[in-house]
Amino acid sequence: MNHKKTLRIATFLAPNIYPVYQFIADYIGEKLDYPIDMRFVTSHAQYDETGADVSFICGLPYVYFTHRHPCPLELLAAPILIGERYQDKPIYFSDVIVRHDSPHQRFTDLRGGTWAYNEKVSQSGYGITRHHLLQMGATKGFFAKVVNARSHQNAIQLVLKGAIHGTAIDSQVLAVELTQHPEHEDKLRIIDVFGPSSIQPVVADNNLSDALKADIQAVLLAIGNDAAAQDKLAAGWFRRFVKVTDTDYDDIRAMLQQAESANFMTIR
Repeated sequence: MNHKKTLRIATFLAPNIYPVYQFIADYIGEKLDYPIDMRFVTSHAQYDETGADVSFICGLPYVYFTHRHPCPLELLAAPILIGERYQDKPIYFSDVIVRHDSPHQRFTDLRGGTWAYNEKVSQSGYGITRHHLLQMGATKGFFAKVVNARSHQNAIQLVLKGAIHGTAIDSQVLAVELTQHPEHEDKLRIIDVFGPSSIQPVVADNNLSDALKADIQAVLLAIGNDAAAQDKLAAGWFRRFVKVTDTDYDDIRAMLQQAESANFMTIR
């Protein structure tokens, strides 16, 4: 009988990839002989409440967590996605989408239009858009209306229904969504691409022992070489996991610092 403590694993990322995160969590449990408690959490603001030992989180919240002293978490690994655009690096993009019949041809055409985001601490849906507006000098009300959709999937639905003009979607999430719902392929159009950004990491709570952190990291780094796991990973467009360090997230850190320096924290 396994008398080990339950390993609590949480994902704060897109629900359409949850089955793959569940598979990875179960894989860790099987390889290390730990019972697993896997959960989906809707907001990064709930991180402290979850008591998670291991989490899949967005890069922007990771940067915010590093502002704490001490930082409550530690990087374990990050994924490399399937596709030439990712250059075999732990990066991803934000694809700006509109309805296929939309007159908008590029992001700048959305001036005066309506926009949706998934979460204010999301790099893919909020941080990178804020940075793009800042680089354009468009900080005085680029959009007529900005809506909190609460998830990338909801934002996609708002575009499909014509309730908003555009949104920026995590490229991995969009690829998975179009695979799961191929009927949307002809109804949406990518008009711009933001990024790349450093991809969402897997992190461990600092209360875990160094030995257990190392064991979990080793499993993550090996999973991409397991032929039996590859089809499951591919359902989320994961190729494999690699080591990352804090400096790998300096791109997101720099975007945040620029927004703070310009006092431009709210998309409008």
